[in-house]
Amino acid sequence: MVTLQYNSTERRLEGLVIACVQMEPHVGRKRENVAQCIRHIEAAADHGASLVVLPELANTGYVFTDRAEAFALAEPLPQGETAQLLAETARRLGVHIVSGIAELAGNQLYNSAILTGPAGHVGVYRKLHLWNNEHLFFEPGNHGVPVFDTPLGRIAIAICYDGWFPETYRLAAMQDADIVCVPTNWVPMPAQPDDRPAMATTLTMAAAHSNGVAIACANRIGTERGQPFIGQSLIVGGNGWPVAGPASVDREEILYASIDLPRTRSERTLNTFNHVLHDRRADVYDPMLGTGWPASRS
Repeated sequence: MVTLQYNSTERRLEGLVIACVQMEPHVGRKRENVAQCIRHIEAAADHGASLVVLPELANTGYVFTDRAEAFALAEPLPQGETAQLLAETARRLGVHIVSGIAELAGNQLYNSAILTGPAGHVGVYRKLHLWNNEHLFFEPGNHGVPVFDTPLGRIAIAICYDGWFPETYRLAAMQDADIVCVPTNWVPMPAQPDDRPAMATTLTMAAAHSNGVAIACANRIGTERGQPFIGQSLIVGGNGWPVAGPASVDREEILYASIDLPRTRSERTLNTFNHVLHDRRADVYDPMLGTGWPASRS
């Protein structure tokens, strides 16, 4: 299904090459964080990546002292400085970029992610499911689960805790998403055994398999104002198996994987009788989970 490359420049990959950037933003240092993001994007593009995924809130850091600090760091999308710099970088390098950004919309804040490409702005996703103290700073997302048409394929976005809800991925799959990009700031889970994979990676693998979509997760590392982050970024194929990573828990690195999208779509057929999306019992439950959105074209 895939040709994979893990944190290496020994040979270039071909096809749809996804790069997940695992890095350490620093809260409040927006210019430094964005400059670091651009350096990583340049490195990924030099390696042949056509889609680069950055962590959640990559431009601002994550652990805000209060709402005033969050407001001071947020910016409108796509007009804000960070979005414009990423758009310029995407045009210059000929890549698509997904990055977490703190979004200012009037007097409201959203934990958002932007998708931009060589032709300019593509779309914005707002995190639906807020984690812990995010409730003190952000509004819950109100854009649903949009899926964006791009020359690379149909791309959806989820952010961190969104991945704990199967509905997020199912709604993306039902709108014919090929890839779900996940900017994330995973933290340790309660009662996580030291000898078991992180819950986040397990949930990602399950979601990819049950929906037949590739999922690319870019996590951060480090400890910010006492909050540790667990790294372990990964890229999972549509069959549910990792094709790059999980990455380390404490190093900045870039994961690369080449995804064969036609084969990913074909592998939703598990055998003569079973297809992970066509087997849904639409006579028992609403295939679009009651949203009223258009059904899949597949």
